[in-house]
Amino acid sequence: MKILEITNVDFSLRQFVLPLMRGMRDRGHEVVGVCADGPLLAVVRAEGFRVETVPLVRRLAPWANLRAWLALRRLIRAEAPDIIHAHAPISGFLARLAGWSLGHRRIAYTCHGYVFNQRGSRARRGLGWLIEWLGGRMTDIYLNVSDADADDARRLGIFPTPVAVGNGRDPTRFRPDPVARSRIRVELGVPEGRVVVVIVSRLVRDKGYVELLAAMRTVDAELWVVGTRLPSDRGEDLAPLLAAAPGVRRLGYREDVPAVLAAADIFVLPSYFEALPMAVIEAMLTGLPVVATDVRGPREQVVDGQTGALVRLFDIPGLATALQRLATSAPLRAAQGAAGRARAMLHYDEARVVAQTLDLLGL
Repeated sequence: MKILEITNVDFSLRQFVLPLMRGMRDRGHEVVGVCADGPLLAVVRAEGFRVETVPLVRRLAPWANLRAWLALRRLIRAEAPDIIHAHAPISGFLARLAGWSLGHRRIAYTCHGYVFNQRGSRARRGLGWLIEWLGGRMTDIYLNVSDADADDARRLGIFPTPVAVGNGRDPTRFRPDPVARSRIRVELGVPEGRVVVVIVSRLVRDKGYVELLAAMRTVDAELWVVGTRLPSDRGEDLAPLLAAAPGVRRLGYREDVPAVLAAADIFVLPSYFEALPMAVIEAMLTGLPVVATDVRGPREQVVDGQTGALVRLFDIPGLATALQRLATSAPLRAAQGAAGRARAMLHYDEARVVAQTLDLLGL
């Protein structure tokens, strides 16, 4: 079969969709990636995949969205795929609308989080629900990455039979690695006994950076920030805030995230909103205790007091206390990290998640 995997930007295709594309190819299918152009597509193309670019944007912008929808229609008509598999709110809706308008009846959608569950005005959240509800009317196979979002899809009438497939990473790549730990720490000039807290995320306000930097002032550890701001990200630029914060190493976008995680001691993600974050899965598989906010997504992943800690949203003292407790106890870090890896191996193994998704897609 021929499948179009359609998402918004190169980051999403590289980080979230590529494992699924590999699985499809391994089962003998032809798969074409579709998203906006960007430098990370070089990694995908280097693996031998064809990627077609469409001017998709990550926001509601009528003329830009119309242009992207027309481009998707032309592409779908030319490619004549057996399955259209869409991802992300705006690109997912436009891809499904384009396929439906051309008469395709094998249209799948994977929801990676709902806009109406994010902070914002009532009008914005209402529009987010309407887009998802309309998209559901044009969808044959409806998947969610989290149990909470699948429950929302049923409860809010978006789709009657969604399936929560989860997220996953390769436990042979993300694992405790003493050699990588030593190498990265030597490269960065970090003493072996120094406790390192790491966050891997896009550099946007909703990942909780303001609260994290405030909390770290009273934590006996240094902070590594791994990630970058995407061209499509909106909101304030956090670079000045990060530059002014003491004890922070900004490592930028890295392709060696497994090694960087192995060199750290604690993972943190104080986000305001998540679906089922890959970064938490990567950290758990690497054997790190995870401190995260008690929001949908992380609360499905982190078992408070066993694999890390869940703290209330915006609770800077609580975040600092959780991090300091782990920073001052190597045995606690080891026990919770081991429990987290065992949990991740059980629930978030990439091979199992990909296989289940392919089966649900009929591949």
